[in-house]
Amino acid sequence: VIEIRARVGGYLDKVLFHDGADVDENELLAVIDPRTYKAELARATAAVNQARSRQDRTFKELERAKKLLADKVVTQEDFDRLQFDHTEAQAALQVAEATESLAQLNLGFTEIRSPVKGKISRRLIDEGNLVKADDSLLATIGAVDPIRAYFEIDERTVLKLRQLILGGQMQLPTEQKLEVQLSLANEKYFSLRGVIDFTDNALDPHTGTLRARASIENGNLLLLPGLIVRCRMPIGNARNGLFIPEEALGSDQGQRYIYVLNDKDEVVYRSVSVGMQMSGWRCVEGELTTSDRVIVTGLQRVRPGQKVAPKVGSQSAESLPVTNKPKPAAQVDPAKSPSTPAS
Repeated sequence: VIEIRARVGGYLDKVLFHDGADVDENELLAVIDPRTYKAELARATAAVNQARSRQDRTFKELERAKKLLADKVVTQEDFDRLQFDHTEAQAALQVAEATESLAQLNLGFTEIRSPVKGKISRRLIDEGNLVKADDSLLATIGAVDPIRAYFEIDERTVLKLRQLILGGQMQLPTEQKLEVQLSLANEKYFSLRGVIDFTDNALDPHTGTLRARASIENGNLLLLPGLIVRCRMPIGNARNGLFIPEEALGSDQGQRYIYVLNDKDEVVYRSVSVGMQMSGWRCVEGELTTSDRVIVTGLQRVRPGQKVAPKVGSQSAESLPVTNKPKPAAQVDPAKSPSTPAS
């Protein structure tokens, strides 16, 4: 966020931006009354001309004195005085030129321009008010392209990453572009991509987390400063995973399990370990293959070895952003079970 302040003082003559508008880099935002600074520039320019004329005069006098000194028409003392006068005239010209450059700079500061591309706030000072140099705040601009997202990494994850780096399985963010996936508050999936460009040099002792920052291209100006995003940083190489609906998982004293059906439509107990969650689906590993039929509903009414009459579930995994979609899960209808219904 950039604070727009006047570099010179004066009365605010014009405000050329609309409140809340998108502004480009170097776009003219406001104008301070330039008449005083134009007069200062004119006076400085006249001083430069005056100093340049004096320098030219002392130079010609010095050149003539050199010839006369050889003929001993002038004394060494007079020659030295002319030489010092010429050196002094050169220094006076440099002072006048510096004063002119400063006056030109101050005149340019009467035109207040945007230093970045972004979205400007409302005006904080109206036309006609007196503006103080380096003090009066005119507006603020949020630079939105690129925009940066800050997120925290917990201590255990930081230690895991450090071990991967020391083991040569991962590189530092300064050595490679680590991608971060982001999603907005109204999104289910991580549709945005960013690159980590900063990690802090120490963990916050109050929260036990390490702050990191990702830079995101925002050419369409979708993102605004202050938005809350969810960040996900993939570690290692991409791999395939087997996903099942979240409600198909059961828990037995901390052990996660699922029920599947064999070729005889009998219930079989399978223990699994769970991984990441994605839009109501959970990645699982263990005694499960892509050809298995997983019981999704009616888990409380079935038991291992029980025979049931399954029907294909209505859930669809087409919305999952993965390449290999899981097959439809099985749903148990105990009312149609040929054996004794589960209670």
